[in-house]
Amino acid sequence: MKFSRSLYLAVTLMLLLFSSTSAFSSGKTGNHANPKTAIVVAHFGSTVPAALQSITNITDAVRGAYPETEVRITFTSNIIRRVWKQRQAEPQQWLDKGIPEEVLYVKNFIATVGDLLEDGYTNIIVQPTHIFYMEQSYDLQQYVNALGSINTMKERWKPINSIVMGRPALGKPGDIYPYHEDVDKVIQTLAGNVEQARKNNSMLVYMGHGNKYWSTGIYTETQKKMRELYPDIETYIGVVEGSPSVEDVLAQMKESDKKQVTLVPFMIVAGDHAVNDMAGDEEDSWKSILVQAGYEVTPILQGLGSNDDFAKIFVSHIADAANEAGIEIR
Repeated sequence: MKFSRSLYLAVTLMLLLFSSTSAFSSGKTGNHANPKTAIVVAHFGSTVPAALQSITNITDAVRGAYPETEVRITFTSNIIRRVWKQRQAEPQQWLDKGIPEEVLYVKNFIATVGDLLEDGYTNIIVQPTHIFYMEQSYDLQQYVNALGSINTMKERWKPINSIVMGRPALGKPGDIYPYHEDVDKVIQTLAGNVEQARKNNSMLVYMGHGNKYWSTGIYTETQKKMRELYPDIETYIGVVEGSPSVEDVLAQMKESDKKQVTLVPFMIVAGDHAVNDMAGDEEDSWKSILVQAGYEVTPILQGLGSNDDFAKIFVSHIADAANEAGIEIR
């Protein structure tokens, strides 16, 4: 029998509520007078071991900024979590390779929150490390909203005191935190990529992920702002899914006389998309397509999350979310 996504969410929320209220009634917790606070850093995730450095760098930045607050991670990609679930069959093999336990045994968002509730944390700040508020962030927001809406007959049994979600790197729609300002802050952290392109006397081409169900116009806006801030470097941003595609980028690149390209992932991690779709040797990779078009390509396999200044953006977004919800984090 195939369950719909909404039915699955409803069932899991009911189970979570039952387990949480049972814990509160047994005296384990439930005291909202002095709620304990935790941060959930919600990464899309990666199955590529080398790419995990970007994830741990962001998580470490959050833990370093808020050393007295519990910080846990979750992966929002169902496919990626399934791979790590399979790898748990031979845990030592992966632990010996330096894979953090919290990655090897990563859980979905509902389970992560459930563990926090069992441990007595009732103030929860969820921080997605997505690029912009698209499909993944939208779905995560629905989970956050659903959990925050749970009410119980007795106030002391209410499982969550407060749960709030921060905004992705390039922001989200709305007038509280104008996304234009978030874009400005992000591009200021990309000076290192610009300097690489400058040394290579090349154009700077970013490959983002994008998606098929949400407007990806944010990439065009970001490209425009990059050119304004770094006018000596011709910057182009395309995406794997959506628009602008690699063909769109190629059409724009014809305006330049340069034949050198520094190719960089506009993604949190340099994972499977960066290794294969961007820098792979297959004929349909971005590198191969650009080479076939006559360009000399230098791929940089480093995710944005490895950039310390970029990682700090999520630290500040957590602070904004906590302040808005009246939650103290230290």
